[in-house]
Amino acid sequence: MTKIPEVLRPHIDTAFPTNVCLVGSVLPSGFAQISPRGSTMVFDDTHIALWERGKGSTNENLADGTLLTVYLRKPQLREEGLLPKGGIARFYGRARIYRSGPVYEEVWRRLVQPEKDRDPQKTGYAVLVEVDRAEDLDGQPLELD
Repeated sequence: MTKIPEVLRPHIDTAFPTNVCLVGSVLPSGFAQISPRGSTMVFDDTHIALWERGKGSTNENLADGTLLTVYLRKPQLREEGLLPKGGIARFYGRARIYRSGPVYEEVWRRLVQPEKDRDPQKTGYAVLVEVDRAEDLDGQPLELD
């Protein structure tokens, strides 16, 4: 597991709506599936969470152990010198699905209101991504703390 840099946590948590994180997976066809996820948040030191509303090809192919990439791009971070290569950070990890229980409830509680409004019946589910690697645009480890 890799620790998510403390300095990037507020940027991930506030990425919605201007700099929404993109989440990538591989479809059975071999093509990449890249989807914006306004629900992306830092759950703890080593996990990124998101709320999956249960629609589309990402949902159809998401299961425990699915490999995911979370892509953050915030040009302001380049301008500030924090992420000089494009203001980009990539996080690679494995998904774990939560359809009930404490993790499910905590992700829902912390979810931004516009995302809750898109799932008023709370039919979606929580996904935790255990971060294996965190890199900059050049593929170098993020060493920001």
